[in-house]
Amino acid sequence: MSNSLMVPFLTREVPGVPGVVKERREDFFVEEVPLYEPSGQGTHVYLTIEKRGIPTMEATRQIARALSVAQHQIGYAGLKDARAVTRQTFSVEHVDLERVIGLELPNIRVMSVSRHGNKLRIGHLKGNRFVIRMRRTDPKRLADVRAVLEVLARRGLPNAFGPQRFGERGDTWQVGQAMLRQDWDECVDVLLGRPGPSDYGGILEARQLYELGRYAEAAEAWPWAFRMEKRACRALAKAGGSKARAFKAIDKQIKRFYISAYQSRLFNRVVAERIDELDRLWLGDLAYRHPQGSVFTVEDPACEQPRCDAMEISPSGPIFGYRMSQPTGKAGEMESAVLAEDGFALEDFRSAAVYRIKGARRALRVPIGEVAAEAGADEHGEFIKLRFFLPAGSYALSVVREICKTDVGDEDGSEE
Repeated sequence: MSNSLMVPFLTREVPGVPGVVKERREDFFVEEVPLYEPSGQGTHVYLTIEKRGIPTMEATRQIARALSVAQHQIGYAGLKDARAVTRQTFSVEHVDLERVIGLELPNIRVMSVSRHGNKLRIGHLKGNRFVIRMRRTDPKRLADVRAVLEVLARRGLPNAFGPQRFGERGDTWQVGQAMLRQDWDECVDVLLGRPGPSDYGGILEARQLYELGRYAEAAEAWPWAFRMEKRACRALAKAGGSKARAFKAIDKQIKRFYISAYQSRLFNRVVAERIDELDRLWLGDLAYRHPQGSVFTVEDPACEQPRCDAMEISPSGPIFGYRMSQPTGKAGEMESAVLAEDGFALEDFRSAAVYRIKGARRALRVPIGEVAAEAGADEHGEFIKLRFFLPAGSYALSVVREICKTDVGDEDGSEE
C-alpha cells in the first residue's frame, strides 16, 4: 500500500481494463460547467477560453500581462491541469470588452466574452464535463468499461482524495501528522531527507547531503524550483542544525497544505473502511445534501434511504478539526477509532501549531452523470472514449482508476 493509502475499488467485481490516459493532451478534455451565467451587465468582464497544454496560473499570468493588470485581479472558479485541453472562464474588472475579444495568446483561444457584477472566485463552479480517450487498451473490453460506469452512476463515485493530494513522494501527510505532534525534527526529516526510489538527480543529492548534516551544500544541490527546501536548508545551516528553526522558515500556506494532506489521508481511511456501504445510511450518520453541502443527523435510516438511492443525500466523512460535527452510533465509533489509531483527538487540531483547524464534513461519494463510453480509432490508434460529468472538487482520474484497477498518480484538471 502506498503512502497515500490505496482505497479499495468499489467496482471490484469488474476486471480491470488496462489503458493509458493523457498520452496526448488532446486525449483529455475538460469543460467547466458554471454555477451561474454572466448577466451581461457589470464592471467585470467574463471571458471563456480554450487553453492547450498550460496550467491555470500560467493562463492568468498571460491574460494579466496582455491586459496590463495585476495577476491577482484575474478571477477563476477552479484550477485545471496543463496536460489537457480545457475550457474555463476567467474574470477581470475595468477593462475594455473589445480588448478582451481581441486577445491573441499562445495556446489560448477566446471563445466568448460577457459582463457580470462580481469577480469570479474559487468555488463558483457547478462541476466539470470530461471527454477522455483511453489508449493502449482493448476496445473489445468496452462492455466492462460500461459495467464500471453503470455501477458508479448507480452507487456514486468514491470521493477519496487522489494521490496528487499527497505530493510526488506520497508523504506530505506525514509532515502534517508530525505537525500535529509538534515533532519538528520529523517534519524536517521527511521534507528534506530520507532519500527514496522516486528521488533522482539534484533532488537525490540534496537529500543525501541533508542526511550527512551538510545543510549549506544541500541548499545548493536542490534544483532551482525547490525554493522552500533551499530556504529551509539555509535556515538549518544558519541555526546550527535547529530543525524547529528551519521549519519556521517554511511559508504558512505550505504548512497548511501539509495539515490538509493529513486530514485527506484520514478521510481516505474512512472511505476505505466503508467502501462497500458508501450508498447505505446508518443510524447516527451525518447525511450530506447534494449539492448544497449541508449535513443533518440520520434518525431513521429506512426513511432516508430512498433519498440516498436517488443521490439526493450521501453518508459523510470527516475532515477532522476541533469544531467538526461528529456522527453518533457506528459511524461515530469508526471515525473516532481512525483518529485514535494515530493517537489523536479532535482537540489536538485546536493548537496554534496547526493553525486551529476547525474541520468540516465531506461526502463519502459523489454523483457522476452523463456517463457514456464508446470505442473508436484515429491516426494514433484505437481507443475507448469516456464521457461523464462530475461536481466541482471531484477527481476524473478516480473514474479511470475504477476502470483500470490501478492507482493513477496525476493531476486531472478537476481539482477545486
